[in-house]
Amino acid sequence: MSLIIYLIGFAFVIGGIAWALIIAKVSIVYVMIAVVILIGVAILTGVTRTRSRD
Repeated sequence: MSLIIYLIGFAFVIGGIAWALIIAKVSIVYVMIAVVILIGVAILTGVTRTRSRD
């Protein structure tokens, strides 16, 4: 459950960054590349931070 909350928060961050890049008139290709990279970072950090320790 905490992983989903973490990813929802990260989705807001990614959305804000994408919006700022679009407002700054950055090419949509570069915006999509940045979004894909940030989604990967969100998944990796979300899993490592919410994973239960053995």
